[in-house]
Amino acid sequence: MEGDKDLMQPLISILMTAFNRESYISEAIDSVLKSSYTNWELIITDDCSSDRTLEIAKEYESSDSRIAVYKNERNLGDYPNRNRAASYAKGDLLTYLDSDDLLHEDSLVKCTTAFSLNKKAQFGVFSPEGHLEPFALDPESAIKKHFFTKPFLQIGPGGMIIKRKFFEYLEGFPTKYGPANDGYFNLKAASEAHVLVFPFPISYYRRHEGQEVNNKYAYLHNSYCYLRDALDELNLHLDQKDIQYLQKKNKRRFIVNVFAFYAKSNDLKRSKQSLRSANFSIRDAFEGIFHL
Repeated sequence: MEGDKDLMQPLISILMTAFNRESYISEAIDSVLKSSYTNWELIITDDCSSDRTLEIAKEYESSDSRIAVYKNERNLGDYPNRNRAASYAKGDLLTYLDSDDLLHEDSLVKCTTAFSLNKKAQFGVFSPEGHLEPFALDPESAIKKHFFTKPFLQIGPGGMIIKRKFFEYLEGFPTKYGPANDGYFNLKAASEAHVLVFPFPISYYRRHEGQEVNNKYAYLHNSYCYLRDALDELNLHLDQKDIQYLQKKNKRRFIVNVFAFYAKSNDLKRSKQSLRSANFSIRDAFEGIFHL
């Protein structure tokens, strides 16, 4: 009977990275404790917080054996810390809950049910599609849907759940695209295996000052670079004509975004630095503008 239970309720590793989140982390942990799904482990990796974040997390660890707290020896940054958290995981499935977000009470039950009904799926993402139930897409269908119908793979780690062995096979998140590392990772994952699309959110995303999503400059060149590299490096199940079209579209969007950033910030120095960071040439600009 115990074996049957394990099949129906696989262990889920909930990964929570934390840095100076003393005002939010208690509510985040409490939301996990309130989950209707109980076969989980919560792994918290503190990235050298200077406030009471680690102390608060340790208090929860002392009262529930399913919670494990680790402190990094040095500040790793966002995605290296996400990979560090995953390295401690023992679960069949991984999902991320940021230390300032809230887990929906029934989301893990719904996700595990969907995986049990879609054996080929290795990876799942939240996308409001108008469907009542989760559905699966093969790699080619997922990639084409993302690029030509709806960019549903533009979802952060808090909106995905993935089989641990598949995450390890993918070698975790890249770390060179700043806050846009998830963009490359999601395309890589979707190109390698069937994707589950959940019509319900896994967690509640809270917006506040101090989040990386507010750093528009960090996204500026990194969003361009991850897609440039993905189109060049990954087997995205697209023909050469589609790849060339997307490459030129990416260049044009980057130019528009740089000009928009400059118009809003009047910061010529960082606008030029963004172009340099992306190794963006005059030829790239002409190809983007005129689709040469």
